[in-house]
Amino acid sequence: MDQEKLRTILQIGETIAVEFKRCSNRIENDVYQSVCSFLNRFGGDIYLGVEDDGTVCGVPENAAGDIVKNFIKIISNPNMFTPTIYLSPEIIKYEGKTIIHIHIPVSAEVHSFKKEVYDRVDDADVKVTATAQLAMMYIRKQNRFTEKQIYPYISLEDFRLDLLPRIRKMATNNIEGVHSWESMSDEELLRSAGLYGKDRATGESGYNLAAVMLLGKDDLIMDICPAYETDALVRRVNVDRYDDREIIRTNLIESYDQLMEFGRKHLSDKFFIEGVERKNLRNIITREMIANTLIHREFTSSYTAKFVIEKDRMYTENANRSSGDGIITPDNMEPNPKNPIIASFFRNIGWSDRLGSGVRNIFKYSKYYSGKEPEFIEGDVFRLIVPLNEDYSYDNVKNGDKKTAIKNGDKKTAIKNGDKKISKKTIQNYKKILEFMEEGKEYTIQDFCNLLNLKPSRTKELLKALTQDIEQIGNNKNRKYRLK
Repeated sequence: MDQEKLRTILQIGETIAVEFKRCSNRIENDVYQSVCSFLNRFGGDIYLGVEDDGTVCGVPENAAGDIVKNFIKIISNPNMFTPTIYLSPEIIKYEGKTIIHIHIPVSAEVHSFKKEVYDRVDDADVKVTATAQLAMMYIRKQNRFTEKQIYPYISLEDFRLDLLPRIRKMATNNIEGVHSWESMSDEELLRSAGLYGKDRATGESGYNLAAVMLLGKDDLIMDICPAYETDALVRRVNVDRYDDREIIRTNLIESYDQLMEFGRKHLSDKFFIEGVERKNLRNIITREMIANTLIHREFTSSYTAKFVIEKDRMYTENANRSSGDGIITPDNMEPNPKNPIIASFFRNIGWSDRLGSGVRNIFKYSKYYSGKEPEFIEGDVFRLIVPLNEDYSYDNVKNGDKKTAIKNGDKKTAIKNGDKKISKKTIQNYKKILEFMEEGKEYTIQDFCNLLNLKPSRTKELLKALTQDIEQIGNNKNRKYRLK
């Protein structure tokens, strides 16, 4: 942050969008209350290490890193913060003292800290207790989202309830233990996911647009959003028209599956190992692109969403309720969900991570996949462009002894594992596991122990490193594995 700008902020003092907090070796609860109130109002900035009158007292320099880590841990904990949020505190120096700056964007959702909702009034954080106040807050937020549009005459019969057993399993596999959705009835699950609500402006209750898009039958979706579709195209040889095309007009769950399969069909399969985990770069990048275009689009628009694969790039386009205009980078990004109910549903089943993580993941893994950075372009039409380069191989990039290239059949796999080298035997075992497994079949840990002639503990380590290719089903003694 510019020192002159910070000096001006300190002179002006606390406002509806600025809060100063003393901070020793730990963050007190009132800091998180301020975070909650800023999210619920217009956003703002918190400065740790500053007195109420703007005097800089600083935070202990040797504790600043741990303070930031603990802050991120708290705001990422759903038992403390609901819904969780991704923020990036900045450690800065001012006149020889250490300050921690936390920028909080306005949120599209109503947040609570320790099950209490806070709002920002002038320069104070106020606990919201009155039902009328809370209702007004939801109305203020709701006005920004068409996904919350209520359709009072839709019933359970209009939904693809046959998808719910799979969704329950996915939600449980995404956490440690059993997800609460496992024990709920179909109607209870939909309500728990925020797919049934009340319009506090009209008094109408019913299933909302988010429910329609996530789980609606095709005729229901076409009745409500007749222009909705995703046009998946490959343009490599016939660039004027297309080499392959799929027009997808189904619910978001099956749309995700079909678009992922389209990507697997037409994109190169490049792998590398990060730490001890084998990463499927194609799946990581397409997962983030597809989840982004399905979650954050404006469904009431007539603009056709696209997923296009060309020779030197692939890109998505979708109608957007823009909060700005221009290029988005990890440095200037302010997480702003366009459809928070749908985003939350995707997070529950493991198809999306914390808000903002998708941008960072694509920037990180695009460089491994093609050697170039992606582009995120915010506007009335949101565009996400990822470069492609068939000839690029990350294993050909020299970086001391940290990256080791190996041959794996016709595939080149780049290994990044700090200063460690992964043994040829381990790589052979990875290959044996994947070649042994057949699509749709489920396997026990003993099946792999027999295959590799290894003990269960070592076999589990190998399977854990293949989480991009293999998913777990069930828990403990009943656990099985299958290809994703």
